[in-house]
Amino acid sequence: MARAGAPLRIAAIDWAMLETLCALGLTPVAATELIQFRSDAVEPDLPADVVDLGLRGSPNFELLHLLRPDLILISPFYVRHEAALGRIAPLFSLPFYVRGEPPFEKALAAVKALGERLGRSDRAEALLKEIVGEIEGFRQTLAPFANRSTYIVNIGDARHVRVFGFDSMFGDMLARLGLPNAWTDRSRFTFAAPVSIENLAADPDARIVIVSEVPVEARSGLRNSIIWNSLEPVRKGRVIQLANVNPYGGVTAGLRFARLFAEAMLAGDRRG
Repeated sequence: MARAGAPLRIAAIDWAMLETLCALGLTPVAATELIQFRSDAVEPDLPADVVDLGLRGSPNFELLHLLRPDLILISPFYVRHEAALGRIAPLFSLPFYVRGEPPFEKALAAVKALGERLGRSDRAEALLKEIVGEIEGFRQTLAPFANRSTYIVNIGDARHVRVFGFDSMFGDMLARLGLPNAWTDRSRFTFAAPVSIENLAADPDARIVIVSEVPVEARSGLRNSIIWNSLEPVRKGRVIQLANVNPYGGVTAGLRFARLFAEAMLAGDRRG
C-alpha cells in the first residue's frame, strides 16, 4: 500500500498506457522494453532511473514484485498475464486498438479515465483541450495538401510494407488532419509487414509517407527494386520519410505523427 500522501509507484507494461501516464505529468517507476521504446517511440523522454522490466510479452515478474508498485498499467493485449500481475498490485487496463475501430478516440478516453483514477482530472481536462487545439492547428496547416491521398507505411523488407488504414493511429490521425487515406482496407495488426509493395500501385496519384527508419537490410534492396522504382509516387518524388513514431501508442504518438508529417509537408511544399 502507498503511504498516505506519498506519490503512487506505478509500473507500465503497455506502451500506450506508458505514454498516457507521462502525458499526465507522471513518471513510472518501471516500464517494459525501454531501450526499444526510446528508439521506436522517442517521445516521451523517460528518465534514466525508470527500471526496465524486460519484454512486453514476458515482463520480469520477480523484478516487478521487488519494486512493490501500487498500480500496474496494462491493456487488453495482456489479458494472459492479468492473474500473475494482479498478485503483485492492482491493475488498470484500458483498450486502445480494436480491429476495425479508429484508436485516437480511445486514446483520448484513456487520458480522461487514467486522470480520474490517479486524481488528476484537472490535468487531464487541460491536456485534452491542448490536444484538440494542436490537431486543429495541424489541420489548418495541412489544408492546402488535402487534394491528394496518402499511403502511410512502414518498410518491412525490399518487397513488403505494413500499410496503415483508418483503424490505425496514423490512419486515424490522417483523417483528423483532413487528408484522405489511399489505403481503404483495414490495417493488419501484425509485427510482420504483410503487404506486397506492388499494392501501392493501386492509387498512382497518391503520396507515400514512410514512418520510421527503413531496416538496414532493406535499404539497398529498395533502392534497386524495379517494383518500388516503378511506382508513380516514387518516380514523381512524392515520397516522404518521417522519423520513428510508435505505431501502437497513445495521444503522444498520435501528436508526434501529426507534427512530423506537417513539418515534412511544409518543408517540401509537397502539394504536387
